[in-house]
Amino acid sequence: MKNGKTLIELATELQRQSTAKRDLIVPTNSLKMTMHTSGLQLPDQQGGNEYLPVTDHCHSQIAQRIGVPKKYYDKMRSDAPELLSQNVNHWFEAQPENRMVRTLDGNARAFLSDRYHRIDNDQIAEGVLQSFQKVQEHTELELVSTEVTDRRLYINARFPTMENAVAVNDPVQMGVTISNSEIGGGALSITPMLYRLVCTNGMVAGSSMNEGKMRRAHLGRKVEAGEDFSIYQGDTVQADDRALMLKIRDTIGNLSDPAQFLALCERMRAANRGEEIAHPVKAVEELVQRTGLTQGEGDSILENLLRGDDGLPTNMTKWGMANAVTRLANTTDSFDRSQELMELGGKVIDLTQRDWSAIAEAA
Repeated sequence: MKNGKTLIELATELQRQSTAKRDLIVPTNSLKMTMHTSGLQLPDQQGGNEYLPVTDHCHSQIAQRIGVPKKYYDKMRSDAPELLSQNVNHWFEAQPENRMVRTLDGNARAFLSDRYHRIDNDQIAEGVLQSFQKVQEHTELELVSTEVTDRRLYINARFPTMENAVAVNDPVQMGVTISNSEIGGGALSITPMLYRLVCTNGMVAGSSMNEGKMRRAHLGRKVEAGEDFSIYQGDTVQADDRALMLKIRDTIGNLSDPAQFLALCERMRAANRGEEIAHPVKAVEELVQRTGLTQGEGDSILENLLRGDDGLPTNMTKWGMANAVTRLANTTDSFDRSQELMELGGKVIDLTQRDWSAIAEAA
């Protein structure tokens, strides 16, 4: 599994961000996109204007909201910024609505609905670590990796005493992965993870453990704001957040149940006993086509599949393919992409027999 920040480094960065971010509810007819730098301009309380540079992610959300195809939006942004500002400002005026603008370090990083429920990374990290302490009262738990990127927060942990084997000399441990996005990049998610000791791969379990998962979308009541566009934090929202922390605690506690782990292991053993791959090159080509992997990622997965794992024979089953994918997660540069590949490994395991046969029998 890819290394990230230490716990101290994560806490330090989340604390820095908590003081460097600001959220506004702004009517779009009070916003302007500037011509040359494609930043957002809004009025301030002194009768002047405040300027906010816009991140790539926020640009994508603006494009989607005003109904301009992203490819054309990006072309205007690079080749015709005056035309882009005219388009954006026209639709801001023609279709006025309140939008939540999330900022960090003075940059507009998200352009969201005024019903977006803010579940912030520092809040989640605090709740998760408190839940970990509660779990440690009855079972051992160890942090594996943590990271906060421009897109998401990630916390991965394992239960070292919950160990079993998928095959001979192939032990695994139960784990949990937590992720959250503050900018509309995905829901808060708490998901089972299988930690493979042979090559320290992490595989995020998919539909195989629906009962153990938690997903909380960032959708809530309409948010109110003051004259300076700053957001009110009402008692109802605070009560919702307290309830969320309790649900996080219960979900992580449920994942420490040995019965959940044994059920997950049996699913992996079934994947290891199933239909074998007839032609590895064609099988990986089919996987790339079905999942949106890049050609370079496909080449690396094929190499992992043919090489096998340290001390183990080459495995041409669904289990082997899944581990060829998650092994790539250890070496990719992007932490976001690493986590996506861990999830893709779980999706390979969850393929129906029909879909797996299409890969295994590809010729």
